[in-house]
Amino acid sequence: MTTPHPTRPDQPVVSSRFLVGRAWLVHLYTALGNIAAFSALIAITNRHPGDVFIWLAIAIFIDSTDGALARAWDVARWTPNFDGRKLDDITDYLTYVFIPMYFAHAYGLVAGPGVLALGVVLLAAAFGFCQDWAKTEDGYFTGFPNYWNIVVLYLYWFNLPLELNAFILVALAFLVFVPIKYVYATKTVFWRPVTLALGVVWGLLLLALLRDFEQPDRLLLALSFLYPVYYTALSFYLHFRPQRRNP
Repeated sequence: MTTPHPTRPDQPVVSSRFLVGRAWLVHLYTALGNIAAFSALIAITNRHPGDVFIWLAIAIFIDSTDGALARAWDVARWTPNFDGRKLDDITDYLTYVFIPMYFAHAYGLVAGPGVLALGVVLLAAAFGFCQDWAKTEDGYFTGFPNYWNIVVLYLYWFNLPLELNAFILVALAFLVFVPIKYVYATKTVFWRPVTLALGVVWGLLLLALLRDFEQPDRLLLALSFLYPVYYTALSFYLHFRPQRRNP
């Protein structure tokens, strides 16, 4: 026999069994990101680079929406013995770090000694994910937030010299440990509607670019890169702006 549970005073009574089952569905939804990661890995081995980032985009969508579901359905309460954050971190490491680094290796974005840059990223990201200060209580990331999928995507499209690719990867890996606060698009209050709206436009531009992955429209590519520039500029502005003192 299940215990009835009123979700809100204005809602009908709901059984606890239903609420537990619903919470597990959220965890299953999060775990689907691992299926997307595996599918991206298959696409790399089959030499379908455009499909890799379609699968990674699906993983990003899951990662961007599962947290809201978890909070709305009070997942921590109804599955108290399951660590959804750990599942999320495992999935994020695969989709944001491991798969992009494997892509960089498979498609020759670095070569020779530059391959060591991939190992630097893998180690830096692993340590970064395990830091308790990686996300702040006021809605920011601390240190470069491991957006390696986006970094590798642009490195592929920009076709930069391999030595420069390696330098960029190592420099960003170093920034993982530099305590600069970066915008968390869904949680940073400052300009959040603007950031989210621009993020949607950016996502649509990327989808358009993915349709012709090997020969992307140069104008669309340049326009899409404005959002990472905006994101970085806003993050640095918010971190380094003078703090107002309370009177």
